[in-house]
Amino acid sequence: MLDDLLRRRVLILLGKGGVGKTTLSAAIAWLAARRDGPTLAMECDERAPMAALLGSHKSYAPVVAAPRLSTMVLEGSRALEEYLRLVIPARAIFHAVAGSRLYQYFVHAAPGLRELMMLGKIYYEAELRRDGKPRWDVIILDAPASGHALSLLRMPFAARETFGESLVGREAAHIGALLRDTGRCALIAVTTPEPLAIAETIETAAELDQLQIPLSGLFLNRHNPAYFSAADITRLKNSPAMRHRRAHAQYLCAVASTGLAQAAETRRALRLLQSKVRCPIVTLGDFTDFSGAALMARVAAELGSEPRGASGTK
Repeated sequence: MLDDLLRRRVLILLGKGGVGKTTLSAAIAWLAARRDGPTLAMECDERAPMAALLGSHKSYAPVVAAPRLSTMVLEGSRALEEYLRLVIPARAIFHAVAGSRLYQYFVHAAPGLRELMMLGKIYYEAELRRDGKPRWDVIILDAPASGHALSLLRMPFAARETFGESLVGREAAHIGALLRDTGRCALIAVTTPEPLAIAETIETAAELDQLQIPLSGLFLNRHNPAYFSAADITRLKNSPAMRHRRAHAQYLCAVASTGLAQAAETRRALRLLQSKVRCPIVTLGDFTDFSGAALMARVAAELGSEPRGASGTK
């Protein structure tokens, strides 16, 4: 599935907080830079955790993190100021506008405008050309948590209806067209098997359907397959070899039973997702021995080993 996703210019990853979305975004960006070409990894978190995973630092403009890989933090007020620089070429006039109290009040009173400009920045970077060629082969956005992300994605369509054929309305139409163009843009859900995360993922998919923005893929993180059965646990408990090690046997059986419960939860989650979400699903393991950049590298290695052209559930 990853090869198919990386054929798009823009990849937007959505998911509940804590499901591993930032690590997965960093891993995909790292792979894209090596497989495809110049890649821009964008994030909305002011702490810039994705940049840190990729060995970079917080920056509100693209900054090189590695060969063919740049990172940046996407922030509404700065995106709006950049847009104004494009439409107000005279520097003195721009500073007069941006420095006025009325402008500051307007920006803080209209958060929807900042959200629109954030998506406008993605559209601008996707359309940017150097020597007639796109500056970025792939742009990856680690979007905010699901609720905020959906508000972000609704804005172009609301702005188009509100502003019509005005300058803002036309810009919103371009952004909305990009989001709905599955040949250029892929929305990717990230979840874990926990019931709350699964429920939020299904709700997100339904909201996107209403916006006519289909999901292009779904990653089920922390997938726990079962390598043994309840009968295996019983045999261990009754094993003659464990007769004089009852405390050890009980501990091992308790751990194994927890693993079985997690595997059962994963199977239920996968069946529910397959019945509710119409897109390819890829499962990723629970790499509990890794964290930080090491975890990102491990996830990238797992993604890199996925058979090319794979679809459906891995």
